[in-house]
Amino acid sequence: MSPLPPLVEPVAALTPDERARTARHHVLVPLGELGQRRLAAAHVAIVGAGGLGSPAVLALAAAGVGTLTVIDDDVVELSNLQRQLMHRVADVGAAKVDSAARAARDLAPEARVHTVRERLTPGNAERLLSGADIVLDGSDTFDTREAVAASTERLGLPLVWGTVQGFDAQVTVFWSAPPAGAAPVRLADLYPTGSAGDVPTCAEVGVLGSLCLQVGALMATQAIQLIAGIGDPLLGRVLVIDGLHTRQREVPLRASRAAAATASPRFRASDLAAALSERDAPLVVDVREDEEVREGMIAGALHVPLGEIRTAPDAVARRIADTAGGRRVAVVCKGGVRSAEAVTLLAAAGLDAVSVDGGMLAWTGPLAQPVTA
Repeated sequence: MSPLPPLVEPVAALTPDERARTARHHVLVPLGELGQRRLAAAHVAIVGAGGLGSPAVLALAAAGVGTLTVIDDDVVELSNLQRQLMHRVADVGAAKVDSAARAARDLAPEARVHTVRERLTPGNAERLLSGADIVLDGSDTFDTREAVAASTERLGLPLVWGTVQGFDAQVTVFWSAPPAGAAPVRLADLYPTGSAGDVPTCAEVGVLGSLCLQVGALMATQAIQLIAGIGDPLLGRVLVIDGLHTRQREVPLRASRAAAATASPRFRASDLAAALSERDAPLVVDVREDEEVREGMIAGALHVPLGEIRTAPDAVARRIADTAGGRRVAVVCKGGVRSAEAVTLLAAAGLDAVSVDGGMLAWTGPLAQPVTA
């Protein structure tokens, strides 16, 4: 894919201090001095000043982005500091947006930092994001993510999207109105409405702090590429990261898949329990790690760790299809996030499958010992 046109016109000139501070960018091809002036002209809105927002704010301020709007209604807690590195112990109890502004200005005194201490909702999202050139979503609930996506679609803004849970992460770019020659891609193309289910929180399943830094930095890089019109941003591709096994993989994402995904049946854990008693019971594929399934699996489930699907999706899809023998395939993980990713990977390999909402956290049926393919 060719570089997309830059999002903004450059400022006429940088101040001497800003020119000196960003000097290493000026000799960086193809960014250069022109790209740096585009960064200075840009306005980036960052939703969430937590695990992903922290590295994104720091990276974008350091990169010389002229205007940052940071949106978060929360206060700093001690347990945040394992991954939200722009906050400090002294900030505990204070508004996250305040320490975000301090950290950004400490790095880049000329940056204009607007703080919005509000929870973004469908009712205020468009107001809060209007005026930005690009939006980064590092929020912590899927309801907020859907509100951000819907608003950026209406505004026609590019949306850099990242998520981390446990050791797993995804990064991509959604844009409902990209420049000519680029196909629109929306959040619903990756997660059709309602398909994410009840996503567990970090407090329930944990999160690797260093992976948040990696993903937040990748999100900042996407913003820089789009602002300056350089490189090959992740529009139409999802970068999938397996932090535990140190693997990365790209999955193509096209709008045409949304219709098929929306038409596919979905399972809640309770619906799956009923379906398993039927004559044409689906094949359950459990994509959790070895240590997780030792505590038990859904009776009759096939154990295929997500890492295997990421490494060889075509081969695994064929193996699952052979085992299913024409039955439906329901994919389960602990909470529903990894299973949704597995469904996306398997769909790209030609296998129809559905994710079990809520995963094993919502399962109340009997458990059995694991079976591997």
